[in-house]
Amino acid sequence: MAYRTSHGVPLQHAGDGAAAHTTTGTWAIDPTIWRVVGTPLIAATHPGPLSGMGVAVKDLYAVAGQRVGAGNPTYLAEAPVQEHSAPAVQRLLDAGADVIGIARTDEFAYSLAGVNAHYGTPPNPKAPGHVPGGSSSGPASAVASTQAAIGLGTDTAGSIRIPSAYQGLWGLRTTHGRISREGVHPLSGSFDTVGWMTRDAQTMDAVTQAMLPDRDTAALSGEVAVCVLPSQMVDADVAEAFGRSCDLMRNATLVSGRARPDMWDELTLDADMFDGFLDIFSVVRGYEAWQANGGWVRGHFDAIAPDIAQRFRNDALIDETAYRQGLERLERSRAMVRSLVSDRVLLMPTAATVAPTITEQDDPDTAARTRKQTMRLTSLAGIGGLPALNMPIATAQGLPCGMCLIGPAGSDKALVTFGKELYRQLSA
Repeated sequence: MAYRTSHGVPLQHAGDGAAAHTTTGTWAIDPTIWRVVGTPLIAATHPGPLSGMGVAVKDLYAVAGQRVGAGNPTYLAEAPVQEHSAPAVQRLLDAGADVIGIARTDEFAYSLAGVNAHYGTPPNPKAPGHVPGGSSSGPASAVASTQAAIGLGTDTAGSIRIPSAYQGLWGLRTTHGRISREGVHPLSGSFDTVGWMTRDAQTMDAVTQAMLPDRDTAALSGEVAVCVLPSQMVDADVAEAFGRSCDLMRNATLVSGRARPDMWDELTLDADMFDGFLDIFSVVRGYEAWQANGGWVRGHFDAIAPDIAQRFRNDALIDETAYRQGLERLERSRAMVRSLVSDRVLLMPTAATVAPTITEQDDPDTAARTRKQTMRLTSLAGIGGLPALNMPIATAQGLPCGMCLIGPAGSDKALVTFGKELYRQLSA
């Protein structure tokens, strides 16, 4: 593979799947997607199961010889050069993947839209004119535009799942704490997780096996619970796509004999539960975000986009007493969510809407409403510390949206395998 580092010079891309990882086209390097690109930036340590695959690394991870920019040019200029790559990056290199480059993140990973006031908005190849989703926006766009096979990102409130849903990708948020976050710029330690995005289920499975060489600590029973949500929580076009996909998969698994009728059930959830999760999330994540970033942010508010700066200002007002109370509520709610999931797979829409148009995102009221609506849904896996897999589906109009599969803690590999099988039934 050949990659170039100058803007406007063609960038050859890594292909899809183990059978097709040679370059098949060229693109001009888009600085809204990439911060830096190499030839490759770092070559694989040695051949392995991911040989031939190129990785777009979110600009929160330490990459040897590079700085961590966290989506802010002033922070980047002041950051030290990293001597070693983060363990998650190194694991991909050791599995045979090449790091193509460092891809953009929403500023300090504090957004789900995919917009960065300093560097611009990465394109959404699957829905032109719509935002790409964030905060793992650059890696998602790199994968969706076939410039990388793997996007390495993070997920706190949905930063893997949302860009995956908006761009028609597979995306895995891993069980909280299963993969080391050493060398990853933090937002909120109680929720931050490592995750990745791919264009197809085969590649998702290969990356998951390579990144999680240890055995799962939880098994799946094969039972599925389809979450029934209040109508106001999900836009009608997404709800229809989700319901249609669930029906197709359920019928296919029953006809094929892979499931019994009693293995598919419904689980009715109310809006009050999600609102409670959001309240916990805002306190715990907010306090931790300020503790992790406030030392730098308080002296650089004028160098930060206004909406991100306001979030940090709000975070600075959360006192330790409120935080401790939030942690107690989080502990109780995490136990409740894990009991609710048990050994089943929960199915629910990944995001409440399709990707907003760029014009819609430019309206502050619309952007705030979409953010809250979507974070209600993503909060369940976050509060539970559970693995969550986005499976790409589409509305009747052909816009990408997502089905989220949530499994018990420690069932990550089994969840991906289960998702592959369900998708095969959907595509049959």
